[in-house]
Amino acid sequence: MSDNREFISLNICVLTISDSRTAADDTSGNILVERAKSAGHQVINKHIVADDIYQIRAVISDWIANPTIHAVVSTGGTGVTGRDGTPEAIKPLLDKEIEGFGEMFRMLSYNDIKTSALQSRAIAGVANGTYLFCLPGSSGACRTAWDNIIKEQLDLRTAPCNLAMLIPRLLEK
Repeated sequence: MSDNREFISLNICVLTISDSRTAADDTSGNILVERAKSAGHQVINKHIVADDIYQIRAVISDWIANPTIHAVVSTGGTGVTGRDGTPEAIKPLLDKEIEGFGEMFRMLSYNDIKTSALQSRAIAGVANGTYLFCLPGSSGACRTAWDNIIKEQLDLRTAPCNLAMLIPRLLEK
């Protein structure tokens, strides 16, 4: 896993996108907070916003404009029904999309939910040096994405390469 690099804690924000969730029943958001903290990162903000592209963009835009935030993980709004609009909200903000994230996530999800995985529009990318990961709203999807992809990619010790090593302001410390 490592080539003797030291772990560096990242500043992460978690956004739950839902028209019905509250702080009391935000299982998926809470799972992401717990996973990030257990991995040694700092969760510096957690927010719930309605599934509305402009409200999503407003929150994400504030976070990506903040140079102290290294990554944002969102949950919800990536399906194909109703008001699911997370990809439409996020894609215009991205400097670069990381297509492999969605592909890998759906491949891993197939093991659990079979062909239903094709309904996920999970995406990731980078905007202003901040990594964005947009996950489905289910707690199982959040566990799959964090445990099998995000955790290692946000760990500087993961070899041969990881996303953390590409955050210039992180390595300037």
